[in-house]
Amino acid sequence: MTQNDKVINPNIRNIAIIAHVDHGKTTLVDHLFRQSGLFRSNQEVADRVMDSMDLERERGITIAAKNCSVKWGDVKINILDTPGHADFGGEVERAMMMVDGCILLVDSSEGPLPQTRFVLRKALEAGISIIVVVNKIDRQDARPQEVLNEVYDLFIVLDATEDQLDFPVLYAIGREGIAMHKIGDESSTLAPLFDTIVKHIPGPSHNPEQPFQMLVTNLSYSDYLGRLAIGRVFNGTARKNERLARIGEGGAVEPLRVSKLQVYQGISFAEVDQAEAGEIIILSGIENVEIGDTICTLERPLALPRITVDEPTISMKFMANTSPFSGKEGKLVQPQKIKERLHKEALYNVALKIEESREDESCIVRGRGEFQMAILIETMRREGFEVTVGRPQIIYKEIDGEKHEPIEHLIIDCDEAHIGILSETLSIRRGKMVNMVNHGTGRVRLEFEIPSRGLIGYRNEFLTDTRGTGIMNSYLKGYEPYKGDFMSRQLGSLVADRQGEAIPYAIFGLQPRGKMFVQPQDPVYEGMVVGEHNRDNDLNVNICREKKLTNIRAAAKDENVILTPVVPLTLEKAIDFIRDDELVEVTPKSIRIRKTVLPANKRS
Repeated sequence: MTQNDKVINPNIRNIAIIAHVDHGKTTLVDHLFRQSGLFRSNQEVADRVMDSMDLERERGITIAAKNCSVKWGDVKINILDTPGHADFGGEVERAMMMVDGCILLVDSSEGPLPQTRFVLRKALEAGISIIVVVNKIDRQDARPQEVLNEVYDLFIVLDATEDQLDFPVLYAIGREGIAMHKIGDESSTLAPLFDTIVKHIPGPSHNPEQPFQMLVTNLSYSDYLGRLAIGRVFNGTARKNERLARIGEGGAVEPLRVSKLQVYQGISFAEVDQAEAGEIIILSGIENVEIGDTICTLERPLALPRITVDEPTISMKFMANTSPFSGKEGKLVQPQKIKERLHKEALYNVALKIEESREDESCIVRGRGEFQMAILIETMRREGFEVTVGRPQIIYKEIDGEKHEPIEHLIIDCDEAHIGILSETLSIRRGKMVNMVNHGTGRVRLEFEIPSRGLIGYRNEFLTDTRGTGIMNSYLKGYEPYKGDFMSRQLGSLVADRQGEAIPYAIFGLQPRGKMFVQPQDPVYEGMVVGEHNRDNDLNVNICREKKLTNIRAAAKDENVILTPVVPLTLEKAIDFIRDDELVEVTPKSIRIRKTVLPANKRS
């Protein structure tokens, strides 16, 4: 069986599952596992088995693309569970290099959302076959036919070809493991989906005249086997103990020694003696390898095209913790340790770029968005690091001698009552409304084009403006000429003027001045931000002031000190809050906001 002078392997299907956040990707994969016979009938299996990271389970999202496999009849189906958030787009771009088709999962009520558009665009650019699955058709507010029409519109807007528009459609109740070709069909399993995958997704093709070639699309690490190189065999056959070589970015050929050859069997690995073209394999024991490298035979080294990803749009400064509390809560505080950890992260995440500063011992980390940075910082603090990070900065481009900035297409779902305040707030941030859709249900969909810097620090303000009922999503539209300056934060900071402990009496006296970030007995130091000021300027305050005692007693009792409850400061909230002259101090136990210059007499 040939196609474009290539041979197709009919025994394998490589697919990715792509969708917006929380549309049911990982839950669907759970049922694919169960119904393919991967688990015993009496075996206990955790929900969302593919969400292996603690942060993924806590937040209910997929952060890193992960591989697994199932068997349906005689066909092995390799599945890649991809993130739905645009900040982790590098994971999606890697996945597209490994597959021949994908399942586009769309919520039957929410329809295609910004990240649906982002991941679908990547799939269409890769030219792979697509199966559309309208999920959650059991929702009370489900509108599957309207959503399907919106999917067709999205394909057309993204310049899909006629072949790509001729996609099969299935309807699913993912949490019950049910798929059907038409709504109302008698179905109690995912068999229609399995059959559609085998029928409509082509097997991997390869050139039988080419030697062994594998593209490294992911890296992992095993305590027993060392570094693991994961990728797809594009041509030839991988054999155990074969003499191999690595072709890096510069084209240099380095000989390799591979200790073990493995393939995916469910969510774990199985050792094999050889793997045919189209298979996704894991090579063990390769120390010097990077994502995008080609692994090939030493006798006939031929390089494959490297993985290309979208350029970063924001940067953040990472440095060692230099506050008076440095080293009290974390075990990894040295600048060199932080640099090594960041460079290690860049090896596994192709969307991150690390640049060491020449002025001090800090690093500039370039990435896709605030959320991606927050996940990296949270991961580091759980590993025992103490770091200090600066405000996210937009990466500008110079095009034809003119300064250009990234522009986001922002989509908001909110109640009708909030249209006015959102339009006013976003116009201050240089946003321009381009569309408004009223479904007649009391909620509207607003679309804006806004500079990326206009969204930095906006999420908390948005939740306040919409009383917590609004949904906000965005994707990168492109670069446009600089839109002009604006003030992103209207209010100033309350800054501690001395070191000590926060005292209830002092906090009570400061509550009329603004919203507090610290609670009684929290340690503070000079230059630490302890609250948000009600006015636009910073105010140095004594939060350690105690009530003076005298020997005069009044007949009336002393006033009770009743404090307003303090909402704990989260990492995302802290990053959103800070100005250019402020930093976020992150330790395994605490998140604090501080001024870049701590002594009050040295701050202008």
